[in-house]
Amino acid sequence: MNLVLASQSPRRRELLSILGYPFTVIPSSIDEIPTSGEAPEAFVVRVAREKGMEVASRVSQAIVLSADTVVTIDNEILGKPADEADAVRMLKRLSGREHLVLTAVTLVNQAREETLEGLERTRVWFRDLTHQQILDYVRREDVYDKAGAYAIQGYAGVYIPKIEGNYSNVMGFPLPLVHQLLCRTLL
Repeated sequence: MNLVLASQSPRRRELLSILGYPFTVIPSSIDEIPTSGEAPEAFVVRVAREKGMEVASRVSQAIVLSADTVVTIDNEILGKPADEADAVRMLKRLSGREHLVLTAVTLVNQAREETLEGLERTRVWFRDLTHQQILDYVRREDVYDKAGAYAIQGYAGVYIPKIEGNYSNVMGFPLPLVHQLLCRTLL
């Protein structure tokens, strides 16, 4: 099996390694920009599919695994922050509230000419944060490559008292879903 991870995310590489399959990494060059009026679920599914198809067009005889993750609150997508002010804005929106983390996964099996897809949803609760706590957090960790400006596996975890759903999904790679799709395409 020639498994290709269509992602430059170190977290996705680390999590995929847990499954024990050898893989190579070929990042996608797809722009991750929502179209006007595009719902968060439709957006994340579309982007994961486009990433997988784009990388599949550059390789042969491979199984291409792609994913996309968004944080959404009040039907607004919180992507990766552009700068410190944007990160602070996002974390203020999340403070004291529940939000949803969506990850879409696409698996393109070129040998079988099949595409499998799945979507994972996890609810996450943040405790109330002061402005100073938000600033300290943003300056403590690299939040600029993280949807919603936080990483649950980092210091932000101290501000998250509860999740409902899959933890690895909040990290950007839902292992149970990925494993299920890989097993379906390898049988």
